[in-house]
Amino acid sequence: MLLELSEVTVHYGTAEAVKDISLTLEEGGVASIIGSNGAGKSTILRAISGLVPLSAGRIEFSGKEIGGMVTSRIVGLGIAHVPEGRKLFPYMSVMANIRLGAYLRRDRLGITTDEERVFALFPRLKERRRQKAGSLSGGEQQMLAIGRALMARPKLLMMDEPSLGLAPVVIDHLADAIADINRSGISVLLVEQNAGLVTRVSRRCYVIEVGRVVLEGEVSELMANDSVRKAFLG
Repeated sequence: MLLELSEVTVHYGTAEAVKDISLTLEEGGVASIIGSNGAGKSTILRAISGLVPLSAGRIEFSGKEIGGMVTSRIVGLGIAHVPEGRKLFPYMSVMANIRLGAYLRRDRLGITTDEERVFALFPRLKERRRQKAGSLSGGEQQMLAIGRALMARPKLLMMDEPSLGLAPVVIDHLADAIADINRSGISVLLVEQNAGLVTRVSRRCYVIEVGRVVLEGEVSELMANDSVRKAFLG
């Protein structure tokens, strides 16, 4: 198993954000976490990345306990996180943002190779590589955030609400890109509320409600559940 969370609990101050969360992701797999706003979905990704401390539980990646590790070390182990809102450097160029994703690496030839892979996946970025990131459209900024994360050569790519604010045609392109990334051997963990995107790219799904997993299973089964669609996906 590539990733395993066991009874993970996280607090923000005295407020309990998630409680006793357990989930797994197999190597080469794609899983989604869905749920209403404020359910704790983003907190799960932040806990995996080491951005928030665990109050209880364990997180294992490739058989190694990573709970309590600093974020830079977690990135070095092979986990990349595309945060909600993209968190680009708007006054820096597209190229500079992409290269920041490789800040832990020293293999110049490999970095150049991976830059070309990013441009092959997102040709629009190559066309705009000298533009400031803040001048890009929402879809292009999402491509850039994903491309930057890929420069870390992750084993696991985590994405938080990648379709937020994007037009349907852009979401279609995003789904194709996620499928291509997964076919290249990278596992994907997705926090998402867009039912179409979840259905197209995911195999397994976890439904979160008020900080707890209330349903889990194959995506096709959960998406056939009317209560899931109405309560969590609109």
